[in-house]
Order: sequence, then C-alpha cells, then structure tokens
Amino acid sequence: MKIGIQTWGSNGDVRPFLALADGLQKAGHQVTLVATSVDNQNYQGICDQLGINYRQIPEHVAFDLEDFTRRSFRMNSLRWVRTLFDEAFFPFEQVIYEAAKALVAENDYVIGRHVLYPLKLAALQQNKPFFSVNFCHSAIPSGRFAPCGVPDMGRYLNPVYWKLLDAASNWAFKQPLTRLWRSMGQTPPANVLTELLTSQQLNLVAADPLFCLGNEEWQPFNQICGFLEFTEDSRHWALPDSLQAFLDQGPAPVYMTLGSFQQSVPEWSMDLFLQAVDLAGCRAIIQTSADRYPSDSQTGNVYFIGGHPHQPLFKHCAAVVHHGGAGTTHAATRSGCPSIVIPFMDEQLFWGRRLQQLGLAVKPLPVKSVTAQDLADAIGATLSNTSYRNRAQHASQTMQANDGVARAIELLQATYARSSGNGA
Repeated sequence: MKIGIQTWGSNGDVRPFLALADGLQKAGHQVTLVATSVDNQNYQGICDQLGINYRQIPEHVAFDLEDFTRRSFRMNSLRWVRTLFDEAFFPFEQVIYEAAKALVAENDYVIGRHVLYPLKLAALQQNKPFFSVNFCHSAIPSGRFAPCGVPDMGRYLNPVYWKLLDAASNWAFKQPLTRLWRSMGQTPPANVLTELLTSQQLNLVAADPLFCLGNEEWQPFNQICGFLEFTEDSRHWALPDSLQAFLDQGPAPVYMTLGSFQQSVPEWSMDLFLQAVDLAGCRAIIQTSADRYPSDSQTGNVYFIGGHPHQPLFKHCAAVVHHGGAGTTHAATRSGCPSIVIPFMDEQLFWGRRLQQLGLAVKPLPVKSVTAQDLADAIGATLSNTSYRNRAQHASQTMQANDGVARAIELLQATYARSSGNGA
C-alpha cells in the first residue's frame, strides 16, 4: 500500500513521523514523507537510510525560530499561536497545499500532523482518507479537566469552558485558517479547534496512555496509540568516555535542558542552570547552548554536552529539568526519571501539570518568572523525596510495555479497512 505522510514544524515535530514512517515501511508499505521544517533541518539522509521517499517543502523556510522564540515567550497563548502561524505557516500555505495535493494523488491514504488543514482539504477534494496525529491532547475536550490555564470547575462546569475555548479559537483563527478552503469553493468545518485541524475518521493521540487521563470522555475518533519514539539514532550513539568517567565520579546527576527554546536565550538559560546547581549543591549534566561551555567538557560538578539521543543518557540521571515538550516528557518518564518542568507555553505547562498530577514532578516553574533559587528548591525537593523516583520507575515499567508505532499501525490499518473510499 502507498501511504503519504506530511508534517510541519521543528525537529520535535518531524521525529515522531520518522518513527511512524519507518514502522509503516517495515510493515511492507511504500511511504513518502513530506516535511516543512521551520528550523531548516533536512532529513534526506536518514530517510535514504530507512528507504523512505522524502521531500522537503519548501527547501528553505525563511523563518528565524530562535528570534521568534526570543520575541514571543512572554505572549499569551492565543497571540503566540497566531504570531507563529502568521510568520511560519501562512506564508508557505500555498506550497504546503500544492505538496499535499500531489501527496494525496500518489497515495492510497494520507497522514498529517493535526494542524495540516491543507492536507485535509486535499484529501477531501480527491476523496481519499485523511488521518491526523496529535502530539498533545490538551485541546481534546473532557469534562474531567478544564482547558489548560483555566481553573478546574468540576465535571458539570468544565464543558462550558471547552465551548468558550472553541468560540475563542474561532474568533482568533477561523478567518485565516479557512481562507484556503473558501478559495477552493469548499465549506470549511464549523469549529477550528475540534474539527478543522483534526481528522474525524481517526485522530491518533501520540501520547502514552499513562498521560491520557479523562480519555474515556473523548469522541471515538480520538484514539491513543502511544508515543511515536524514533530510536534509530539511539542505536548508533554511545556515551563518550569523558561522560562515562563523569558518571563514575559520584551520585547520579540532574540533567538540564530547555530544548529548542534554550538556543534563543543561551546565556540566560546557562546562567539559570549553573546558579541553581550551585545553590542545590548537586551534580549536573547540562546541554550546552553557550560557546563558553564547550560540549564534552567538565567544570567541577557539571558536565556539558551537545546534541544526543535522550533516553540512553537519561537512564543514568536522578532527575531531568526540561521545558515540558512532549518528547522530553516521554523520554524522561520512560527512563524512570522524575521531571522538573520550566514551561514557556501552554502546551508545555499542560505536560508539566500532568506530570505533577501523576506525582512525577513538582509544580511547574514558568519560564516567565523562574529564578535560580526556585529551580534549586525544586531540585532539592525532587531529590530528597524518594517517592518521585519510585513513581517514575513504576511509570517507566508501565511505558516499556507500550509500542506507540505498532499500535498506530494497527489503528491505521483497521480504520482504513472501514473507511477506504469514503473520503476525509
């Protein structure tokens, strides 16, 4: 079977689709992956190794992700998302749509990141099945929880918040997000948040079931598959000798990173981490973002590291300080590490709160207000309370039994068998 996959975003938004494409390819399908990379990383090499057809559309995105992050991390959520779309999606909407039309024409069905409404439109026009993948379920309504950032008012009042969120999303985004649909003479879905951006045939929720509290109230097309973990690079990575020597020198260290956000405020993040390490009196491995701290070097009780696969190293750590991205959240927990989350947007705050609810992390420390003392206190509380570590190790054992890629393929095959030829 021929299957087309399309995604848009940074490295963290492409890696899960590489995992899914690899799994589908190994299951005997012919897969084409189309990526719009806002950080201009190219995946041709790894796709060639895996036998996946790859297209980068466009070849270069005129968008400075680091500058955007630096300018936007203090914005409210609606403004942040609208600014991101204005600068990194809408200017490329037409080329994304043209690539989507070609992808649909060439394949039996298509899979897209949940924001890719051009792919959904192209599938509808050509009467081909469209399935979506959602990395974070924070916007899937459930009466058990209020939307992120809103006080929980209980099962009977939370649905009111969800309706208000739908209305706010329509007010802020419906006109620009449905412009393409209207220009093609198509009637767009009524609601942006719950209809336009996802498939109503199958929306794969790429999160471990551990984190999907309240999913019993989801609409049936929202199906949990588990995290889509790309492990190809982990197979080819080994601990550097200098890092192994550091690990052997003392107790398990705390790992620290803020992901892609760290590159936008490199000096601030390094100062925050180093001051917190001094105040907490702990050992640490810090993902370096400043020239003054070269990778694979050590200063006192701190080891500085460059880019690397997370899980092979996290399993040697006592805790992980991170920004609350879906990938790092899963990697830390799957490695048996409690988390300390420093979020800078609502989706990351959602993951931080979910970890806190599960007893896998202390209260999140928003980047807008966090201090070195706050972080040191959180490190101390995490390391001194063995229940965080015990719960994380139990969660790790639970997660090890789940194979997100295999489950995703099962759900895709079953849904395609039911819906083939019925359109998107």
